[in-house]
Amino acid sequence: MYGLIEKKSTLKEADAIYNEVLDASLGWLHEVKKGQSLRIVDLEGNQAVDTTFYDAADPGDHYGAIATIVAQKNIYLTTGTVLRAESGTPLLEITADMTGRHDTLGGACSSQSNTVRYAREKRYMHNCRDSFMLQLADSATGIRKRDLAPNINFFMNVPVTPEGGLKFDDGVSAPGKYVEMKALRDVYVLISNCPQLNNPCNAYNPTPIRLLIWD
Repeated sequence: MYGLIEKKSTLKEADAIYNEVLDASLGWLHEVKKGQSLRIVDLEGNQAVDTTFYDAADPGDHYGAIATIVAQKNIYLTTGTVLRAESGTPLLEITADMTGRHDTLGGACSSQSNTVRYAREKRYMHNCRDSFMLQLADSATGIRKRDLAPNINFFMNVPVTPEGGLKFDDGVSAPGKYVEMKALRDVYVLISNCPQLNNPCNAYNPTPIRLLIWD
């Protein structure tokens, strides 16, 4: 079970120091400094936003799904969740959330997973793992393919079945819904605005998101 902890932000868009739209299917890599707040806005609703984080002081210490789940004793993420690195170090805290539920079990789609889950001819479709690697290839962060690990799927609805399996269901978001988090230390944020066309995580129609940062 999970608790719906919906909470609006007090931050005003006009005060943001960064405000950009990330088109459907593209990637994004950006540093967020300690004390800054990052908001991800689902502009058209039902989009999945694959996201992971790295300790900027030690990029080898990336977001840890298991460390986060164990610490909060809940498999879903929402307001009050502390996003932790593999080492257990707190990286960010979710401070506002308009959907009350985000997945960190389903992972990122890849050429391999598209082939296994759907069909062999899906192998060449664009996927989140490719988006991640394209961003890392052009960065000077020192983060590489080996540093990719289980991520967060913001706005994505992945119920656990009674048998212990995972389902990819319609999203729980809507146009203008957002999730906001405050950095507890300097972090790199890596995003793939999911291009998935084979399951309903984004209504089979990838759409843009808005990214905002406040000091």
